[in-house]
Amino acid sequence: MTTLLAARRTTDELEALARRGADELGEADALTVVEWVAAHFDLPRVAVASSMANAVLPHLVSTRIPGVAVLFLDTGYHFAETLETRDEVRRWLDVRVVNVEPERTVNLQDQHFGPDLNRRDPEACCRMRKVYPLTRALEEYEVWFSGMRREEAPTRANTPLVTFDARHGLVKVNPLAAWTTDEMLDYAERHAVPVNPLLADGYPSIGCAPCTQRVAPGADPRSGRWAGLAKTECGIHL
Repeated sequence: MTTLLAARRTTDELEALARRGADELGEADALTVVEWVAAHFDLPRVAVASSMANAVLPHLVSTRIPGVAVLFLDTGYHFAETLETRDEVRRWLDVRVVNVEPERTVNLQDQHFGPDLNRRDPEACCRMRKVYPLTRALEEYEVWFSGMRREEAPTRANTPLVTFDARHGLVKVNPLAAWTTDEMLDYAERHAVPVNPLLADGYPSIGCAPCTQRVAPGADPRSGRWAGLAKTECGIHL
């Protein structure tokens, strides 16, 4: 017997639900936030975005929403360790990893725009390899989980637990917003979830290999991203 997927709720309905969730949850703990999503959204309409720096968020969500889609932006520029972490997540967690790819491969992008676009115009590169692909991927969902944490950068200091994502027209949930790095790593150790080995090798924030450097002890965790540029975000969370 085939179960029909309910029609996607309207933008107005999702915005109202986000406001209600923010009011109801306040500063609730991460698991309570996940349980709220499980109570209000059907599995096929829920997605988790993961950079595969670690599998804390996919694991946490899957404890209450098993089989959840985990969207991985496969930019073509990732460290080998990041791809290995993705494969570990696929192998060991009760999730469905979805590779989200840009319209052009790196080679085709180089042919069309010239080599090293990530160095000459990183904003354009991020738009084509991250922002646009995620926008297309989220069209079928009503809610997405992000691993944003307030301590990561000044630009993330006011990250809410639940909000309406006007750019994509759906609910955005950040259950780890109040977590520290130590809390995240403690969770990973207690639950034996995959962690990108680069985290222990001087990379507290992991993006595409050409645009990510090691960070000095005690420095801003995101200072290794687009080092030397004013750019601090890829554009997904703006």
